[in-house]
Amino acid sequence: MKSTIIDVAKHAGVSMKTVSRVTNNESSVRQATRDKVMASIKALKYQPNLAARNLATTKSYSIAYIYDNPNAYYIIDMQNGILEQCKSQGYELLIHPCNANSEGIVDQLITMIKQAQIAGIVLTPPFSEMPEFIDRLTEAKIAFVRILSGSKLPDHLSPCVLVNDQQAAFDITEHLISLGHSDIAFISGGKEHQSTFERLNGYKAALKAHKISLNPNFIIDGEYSFESGVQGAQTLMKLPNKPSAIFSCNDEIAAGALFASRLINIDIPKQLSIVGFENSPFSRQTWPTLTTADQPNVTIAKQATAMLINSIKQPPLGHHYEIFTPKLIKRDSSSKVIT
Repeated sequence: MKSTIIDVAKHAGVSMKTVSRVTNNESSVRQATRDKVMASIKALKYQPNLAARNLATTKSYSIAYIYDNPNAYYIIDMQNGILEQCKSQGYELLIHPCNANSEGIVDQLITMIKQAQIAGIVLTPPFSEMPEFIDRLTEAKIAFVRILSGSKLPDHLSPCVLVNDQQAAFDITEHLISLGHSDIAFISGGKEHQSTFERLNGYKAALKAHKISLNPNFIIDGEYSFESGVQGAQTLMKLPNKPSAIFSCNDEIAAGALFASRLINIDIPKQLSIVGFENSPFSRQTWPTLTTADQPNVTIAKQATAMLINSIKQPPLGHHYEIFTPKLIKRDSSSKVIT
């Protein structure tokens, strides 16, 4: 038979209200009492009914993750990180995929959030970068946290987790330069994502720092997809003056670029170095494996969710932020220029 809150209270020798306070992570419970209740919960394998708790109180214990992102690995990492933090703090997770470009999407989302009695929302690009949506959430007094590409807090409307894509892109480009490459191409991601511009700016800054002229023919518009990498590499390999290295805006693009290059018998990395970004499974499943930048998406998601739940429990006087800088991982897809 499934254990109830009454069973836990009897086992721990406390009131049901105390058990409720512990499962709600309320700060008013003494540590000794909290430990005793948690021991009883573990012994009885008690699982609080979060849905019933939401109905029984005026306080919501549900977090929403709203997203529109073509990168399946990114989405899975985000979901896992958010869910892990929700479980540890007694919150449920509502996952809501949608199209950020569909007509009336902001009105639809605001209505959904209110009807579902959501306590707060985790936002990733492009939703975290939509001023209209952020303004509407602020006006409706809905708690949210944003995961953004950048190194500076854009405002003080919510807690934020920043990903310093520009510095990481600088480091990747500088790695290629250190190997003797000066003809370095760049295949971009979708322009609706700020990360595309941050990574492009890092690439440009590294070239400038090493006094390498920027070749506009080497910058290829794209999307965050395998197909975009294929098309980008095909375009670059048709140029009269071909690049000796390609910086792809993410690993999926890099995998596509590698695939297209090998189809025309280009040796990677002897004839062409290809690097990616994010350290997704794509970077480890290709042959050769991809040099990339490790973006710890699960950790980022956990941190963002912790910041959101903390702001829900005790609204801060001022919102704070955390910065993550993806770290260069050197693998087999990049090597010295052979002259």
